[in-house]
Amino acid sequence: MRTIRLGVLGSGSGTNFQALLDAIAAGELNAQIVLVMSDVPQAGILERAQKASVPYKVIDCRGFTTKFPEEAQLEVAAAMRAAGADLICLAGFMRLIKAPLLNAFPQRVINIHPSLLPAFPGLDAWKQALDAGVAETGCTVHYVDAGMDTGPHILQAKVPVLAADTYATLHARIQEEEHRIYPAALRLIAKMLSLI
Repeated sequence: MRTIRLGVLGSGSGTNFQALLDAIAAGELNAQIVLVMSDVPQAGILERAQKASVPYKVIDCRGFTTKFPEEAQLEVAAAMRAAGADLICLAGFMRLIKAPLLNAFPQRVINIHPSLLPAFPGLDAWKQALDAGVAETGCTVHYVDAGMDTGPHILQAKVPVLAADTYATLHARIQEEEHRIYPAALRLIAKMLSLI
């Protein structure tokens, strides 16, 4: 099975990107990360990419703080194509992906979300879960479509909500599961792609 080539988009510290790097280094994921892009010039994910000698770029979102302009999406698609990415993996990327990028990589954009979707889509899902008083939450790896965390699920992991949980402790336990299932989901996708 050939090595799958991954492009990564992130807006934050890049812990899921690091989990992918670690899985590759441990021989648990037959992949190469060919490009990391961030809409936040000072994002930790870019520092991690630099430290790991992975090519990286900043996305020009034309001054918008939350919107992902079409021009920027086209530029991301072109950069990912030029880098030879098979899949685009979102790792804490905080903008909605729309047609320009989805059309360029149909059914090839993957996200990890910190809840058991369809419950608690959107921002701060662990806070939503704790505030709702649910007994369990978790995380979901899913294909990205034009909706907010609405694409088909690939893999999920459950995390119990403990009586003593704070936002921080619950989020930390969810992240442990994210770091486990994201590489596992990509292994499943790589197997499927090798059959096409």
